[in-house]
Amino acid sequence: QVTLVESGGGEVQAGGSLRLTCTASGFIFTDYSMQWSRRVPGKERERIALVTPKSETTNYAESVKGRFTISRDNAKNTVYLQMNNVKPEDTAVYYCNPALPIGTPNYWGHGTQVTVSP
Repeated sequence: QVTLVESGGGEVQAGGSLRLTCTASGFIFTDYSMQWSRRVPGKERERIALVTPKSETTNYAESVKGRFTISRDNAKNTVYLQMNNVKPEDTAVYYCNPALPIGTPNYWGHGTQVTVSP
């Protein structure tokens, strides 16, 4: 059974920092790129960061590039999202999951809420 548990969200002022953590189980973690996405009510889910299995490559949405950093610890089946210089528009529920082919049903945790105040 695949389990994804996101944590580390909270309320922060604009310009501040947060570090999100996602612990995964139920699949071979090192077989998959991992990604963070976020969802704002009324908007489509946005994938914002991805890291390949051995951290060879990372890529980011333009909206977070230069401010957020994704990393992973394969020994702990954990992926992180360091969020720096946050903005009110970063307010969302953040999720992590494996990067599966488009059209493949994915796995979702409960997410972690990030709220950025002006």
